Amino acid sequence: MKWLIRKLKTIWWRVKSVWAIRHYGNPSKKLKIVGVTGTNGKTTTATLLYRIALELGYKAGLVGTIENLINGEKLEIQSSTPVPGTTPDSITLTKLFSQMVKENCEYAFMEVSSHAIDQNRMWGINFTGGIFSNLTHDHLDYHKDMEDYFQTKKKFFKMLSTNAFALSNTDDEHGKKMLEGIKAKKFPYGFSAGEDFHGEIKKLDFDGLELAFNKTDIKSELLGKFNAYNLLSVWSACNLLGFDMQKVNKILENIKPPRGRFEHFTSRGGVLVIVDYAHTPDALEKVLSTIREIKSKESRLIAVFGCGGDRDPLKRFKMGRIGAALSDIPIFTSDNPRSEDPNKIIFDMKAELYPEDLKKVKTIPNRHEAILEAVKLAQSGDIILCAGKGHEDYQEIKGIRYPFDDMEKLKKAFS
Repeated sequence: MKWLIRKLKTIWWRVKSVWAIRHYGNPSKKLKIVGVTGTNGKTTTATLLYRIALELGYKAGLVGTIENLINGEKLEIQSSTPVPGTTPDSITLTKLFSQMVKENCEYAFMEVSSHAIDQNRMWGINFTGGIFSNLTHDHLDYHKDMEDYFQTKKKFFKMLSTNAFALSNTDDEHGKKMLEGIKAKKFPYGFSAGEDFHGEIKKLDFDGLELAFNKTDIKSELLGKFNAYNLLSVWSACNLLGFDMQKVNKILENIKPPRGRFEHFTSRGGVLVIVDYAHTPDALEKVLSTIREIKSKESRLIAVFGCGGDRDPLKRFKMGRIGAALSDIPIFTSDNPRSEDPNKIIFDMKAELYPEDLKKVKTIPNRHEAILEAVKLAQSGDIILCAGKGHEDYQEIKGIRYPFDDMEKLKKAFS
């Protein structure tokens, strides 16, 4: 039954895509559109490309998880997508592109979700290029398995024309396969060897990153190895778009992360506080590993996180294991429980913990109380990571969205 419903939805969205193009025309043909897909890194990559284009003096638009922007102006849109906060439906997309054309935009950068690909929401869009970041455990409440998830992402790259570029992270196990059998011009990037766009990490600490991309020195205030990959994909795309790379290199020195993506501040008492959207096993592991790589031996890492309700339950025990193993004080709490009991979600997170890790775990279902506990425990030099919600300014409980902003709660708790 689940697969029949998915198939019917796919047909319905394809019909809407066809209608949208015929009714509104195809404004995407007048724009240079770059789509970014993958499990993690979509928001950062698309947002940085958009900001760089504006800094270079181009008019540009952004279609993203956090916000939709045209030339710096935020747009409030009503989308009828079945999954809120992701790629808009085809009619909304067409309207967005039409408005970008009216505002004389030359470029558009957009996140491309697996749901949108599967449901043909992007049928008829003329992409200048596509970027693949990585593929890890996520959305298996929707996709049959990881192979189905991969093949859905691959459909986006098969959409690209012979004139488009396909930029893929070949350090990821799916990166090379993503480039196989497609029409677009293929460009691998990574930190291994032999890529068209090759990166090296020279320095990684809490002051930022020092990198070399194709032997060009790059500095950035962004933190962590995962951001080194994001920066390399952005730098590579800028090359392929023909941007002035001397100016791009300078812009990257001071560019800021999107809201809720490794966003951080230091309290007056000397506690480093990090808010990140990490809500998958891979993303949580990368964020925690990054912090552990660059923190001092004396610093304690306090991790506050949970798992979403009404979503893939198979990742809960994985996230529980990762969070418990890689933090000194793991605090299991609520994310967006939606219709589920938060205690049941936390029970699933703790189900397969090793005994030594289970002893460390604090269980506080109320997210606000969990944050207050983390602040109370933190001493000068410690690090608090609040993960899972990132930019979200609400918490969804029993069908109601209550105002809740992790960064706001943390700053208030330290004030």
